[in-house]
Amino acid sequence: MNKFADEATITVGSGKGGNGCIAFRREKYIPYGGPAGGDGGRGGDVVFVVKHNLRTLAHLRYRQTFFAKNGQDGMGKNCHGKDGEDVIVPVPPGTIIKDAETGEIIREFTGTEQEGWVFLRGGNGGWGNTHFKTSTNQAPRIALPGKPGETRVLKVELQLMADIGLVGFPNAGKSSLLNAFTNARPKIAPYPFTTKIPNLGVLTIGDRDIIIADIPGIIEGAHEGLGLGLKFLKHIARTAALAFLIDLSLDDYLEAFDVLIEELKSYSPDLAQKPRVIVGTKLDLEATQERLEELKKKYNQETVLGISVVNGIGLKELSRYFAEQLVKYEEQFNTEKAW
Repeated sequence: MNKFADEATITVGSGKGGNGCIAFRREKYIPYGGPAGGDGGRGGDVVFVVKHNLRTLAHLRYRQTFFAKNGQDGMGKNCHGKDGEDVIVPVPPGTIIKDAETGEIIREFTGTEQEGWVFLRGGNGGWGNTHFKTSTNQAPRIALPGKPGETRVLKVELQLMADIGLVGFPNAGKSSLLNAFTNARPKIAPYPFTTKIPNLGVLTIGDRDIIIADIPGIIEGAHEGLGLGLKFLKHIARTAALAFLIDLSLDDYLEAFDVLIEELKSYSPDLAQKPRVIVGTKLDLEATQERLEELKKKYNQETVLGISVVNGIGLKELSRYFAEQLVKYEEQFNTEKAW
């Protein structure tokens, strides 16, 4: 995970079960009433719930402890104690929880979960003395304490879950675009493979945040493990759309998209079917406008846009495309979830 990926350490605990009660019936005309101690309530659980409106783990840095309520003690007249309330730990899709001490992965939340996941069960409530009545012991003075809950310290990590993935050969302008769109400050230099790890930034449009990932450069053969691309292709598996950046200043600009899409198909046919836009970059350079028109002519069935980070050409149109694709993706997800 890169420096923009989130992580937090939290302590979670399930509730203790309530104690059983020692009580006897004390009613008029029944001077020697039997046992009437109720059972203790069950302790609350620790439940993780995926929230699709969450994008970061900031809420876990502000609140680092999550403890469920204890069960209520049993009472007289065979009244059972109330169960303790569960504690809900909300997490974004893509969250991984690990044991803070051993680093063992406990659970990964993909975002397809329909219900909450119970991590720690609350302790059972103790029995009241009603359970201990026998033929030889009509007035037992024994009850059981509630079982204790569990406490764990967890390391929570958020996988790179970008809304938009920037794909392209090394030095195609991905880092520059991310820098222009967001508050990320990726390292930029005029030589290939500057980006060693994915950079993550947030593009804010109105009240909507769009997370954009700059994926390390892909070369031919990336799906076979060559170059830097394969290791990070998985990080764009859940994006709403992909932007294929083509450097219009290079002579092979008309073949670049074909190579990139074939690499994605080799890695994952499903990934290659995602909504996409072809983005011709560096429109501020000489002859690139004509090359953009050639690109549009060759890929007339694709959405093709042109940009220049240097003078801002096309950036508003591209950001608008990103926002539209994210809305479509969320609407589709909500529809599928409803079914």
